[in-house]
Amino acid sequence: MIAPMDWTTIDACRTSTELPRPVEIRGWIRTRRDSKGGFSFLEVNDGTSLGNLQVVAPAELENYAEEIQKLTAGCSVVVKGELVESPAKGQATELHANSVRVIGWCDGETYPLQKKRHSFEKLREWSHLRARTNTLGAVMRVRNRISQSIHRFFDDEGFNYLHTPIITASDCEGAGEMFRVTTLNLEKLAGSNRPFDTKQDFFQKPTHLTVSGQLEAETYATALSRVYTFGPTFRAENSNTSRHLAEFWMVEPEAAFYDLHDNMQLAERFLKRVFSDCLSHCGEDMEFFNERIEKGKIDQLKSVIEKPFEHMTYTDAVERLLACDEKFEYPVEWGTDLQAEHERYLTSVVGGPVILTDYPSSIKPFYMRVSDDGKTVAAMDVLVPGVGEIIGGSQREERLDVLQRRMAEGGLDESEYWWYVDLRRYGTVPHAGFGLGLERAVQYVTGMANIRDVIPFPRTPGNAEF
Repeated sequence: MIAPMDWTTIDACRTSTELPRPVEIRGWIRTRRDSKGGFSFLEVNDGTSLGNLQVVAPAELENYAEEIQKLTAGCSVVVKGELVESPAKGQATELHANSVRVIGWCDGETYPLQKKRHSFEKLREWSHLRARTNTLGAVMRVRNRISQSIHRFFDDEGFNYLHTPIITASDCEGAGEMFRVTTLNLEKLAGSNRPFDTKQDFFQKPTHLTVSGQLEAETYATALSRVYTFGPTFRAENSNTSRHLAEFWMVEPEAAFYDLHDNMQLAERFLKRVFSDCLSHCGEDMEFFNERIEKGKIDQLKSVIEKPFEHMTYTDAVERLLACDEKFEYPVEWGTDLQAEHERYLTSVVGGPVILTDYPSSIKPFYMRVSDDGKTVAAMDVLVPGVGEIIGGSQREERLDVLQRRMAEGGLDESEYWWYVDLRRYGTVPHAGFGLGLERAVQYVTGMANIRDVIPFPRTPGNAEF
């Protein structure tokens, strides 16, 4: 029986300054190399850091010939010995083993993670094993750091963590691309002539997986002042691009008594905190991404951290785009949504992050506050260099009559949003919030090209393994 938490992590071993000292490590074999001098070099990793720890296993160990010399990549081991300064280049320490105990053998003939490099596309077929690779392991450590940073930031800002429902009867975005949730036997219904009766379903009404927790978050912001959601969201969009997932995680703060300016300041502080935490807590992994995945990534993140975000209205942005000599794939005109190529150009011209505001009301959802000009809404998109939009948000429409008019213009049935309308009847206040997709943030921080490689188990059209 292995006692919990009585061993030393490899990350602690590799950075230790207390030498020599006895340690016990547990992990998986990455490589084994036998020496003619009567010992074997084992590279062991336990996932706590990018680098491995070299274990020197002498032939005098009782299981040397029977087990140690048969170890292959993927085998799990417990090693006891003395941590000492390493004479080899590129590593500060190594472990001289007194014992090597094999916990789990690995079938070397069928184990898919061989020494050769595999494409990220191929690794997606082995999502249950790909975290053992250097790149995916580093991605998941950074993803963890970003998640921890999000919670700590909003706690420091006085926000309450709110769990909004995964199953909802409301379509926040109004796009209709939602997954239907039902307990009815669809195969049986398909073979009958009976009409689909939602009264016989579990909730007795049409329900779907949520695309956003924003509307529900607004209800609690009007009671607790500041809340944020952080959980899975779902979109039934038949898209196979490198930037889309069917299941993804969203963080959505919502604050009562906030206007658009407050919202922009919160978003800027938020991104600077998250990126700073990644650089300060994931130094080795970030150096890996900087060298192997996207050159200059660290400097790009430092630029976002150090430079004030420039503010620009949508109208000013369109005028700049129309006046420039750049050739865009998509034409630019006032009243159309900006594409990623337009957003990247704007950040390159400014030389840093940009917050675009005051978008045409015709291209934005019903809940965004209509401006005094009647043509625009108090919306914002935060653009970062190299990618474009990373955050979208707005001040919400708090006026009952204006909200009702906007819903009617959008063809929404007010009775289906009766509770949302009630928030404007009973003690309405200005309030604002934004949304950030966790995977988009991880993709930006790491420089990974495909969003499917920054989530443990990607859900995309035609793919729902594991």
